Amino acid sequence: MSDGILSEPIDLDGPRHRRPEYRVAGAAMGVVIEHRATGIVGAILSFKPQRVVIRDRHGKDHSFIPRDGSFMINGEAVCLRQAAARTVGDAGPILTASGSVDLGATPARMARASRIWVEGIHDAELIEKVWGDDLRIEGIVVEQMEGMDDLAERVGGFAPRPRRRLGILLDHLVEGSRESRAAAEIHNDSVLITGHPYVDVWQAIKPSVVGINAWPAIPLGTDWKTGILAHFNFSGPPGAFWKELLGQVQTYKDLEQPMINAVERLIDFVAVEE
Repeated sequence: MSDGILSEPIDLDGPRHRRPEYRVAGAAMGVVIEHRATGIVGAILSFKPQRVVIRDRHGKDHSFIPRDGSFMINGEAVCLRQAAARTVGDAGPILTASGSVDLGATPARMARASRIWVEGIHDAELIEKVWGDDLRIEGIVVEQMEGMDDLAERVGGFAPRPRRRLGILLDHLVEGSRESRAAAEIHNDSVLITGHPYVDVWQAIKPSVVGINAWPAIPLGTDWKTGILAHFNFSGPPGAFWKELLGQVQTYKDLEQPMINAVERLIDFVAVEE
């Protein structure tokens, strides 16, 4: 006689296969979640039992059905449920210094072959303070050139190509300037040069951050940084003044719009999918 599963009457009241059990998590606005099937990570914008909308760090919105176990929080699969009602003082999504949605403790991406070049250490430090989280998520390395002499030769040595893009940020990129003439010599679709109109990156910080109405005009022939230090009666080295100035910068809102636009364009350019 067969002793297979049909050899005996089926017990309809017997034990059933149990579904996995997941922890219940409140789907509050701003909570960072990961969709398990696609790997998309973003902050919750809205939640209903039939639909959850999240926004990734690029500002793109994604809509999903919140099935139990279909999302993870900090690597743990969860059941999303309506969060408790928000109070009047509650804030929205947590943002980074650049204004992007903060994705929390997301691992940094392996560095891309593409790069962003800046003229000096102060440019690099300012970009790191405001856009550092974005750069790590995208795997973008910022390198300083220590000036912009022989720019065309340096670009040629880097050998830009579609999967090895180069973004360059220049100070004082205005018509007729030395920087604009150097930029005009670069002809490569895998290179993007942006910049701001200020003589030095210090000026890209809003004067109100320093407690003044406007950056002082420095006479032609006088080194700009030297003139600024004299204006503020600062006797220390330029680096010390810069540290104090940088310490006042908290978010992109403390920077002038041309600087913001220039850096955002560079990040978007070198962060193309490879």
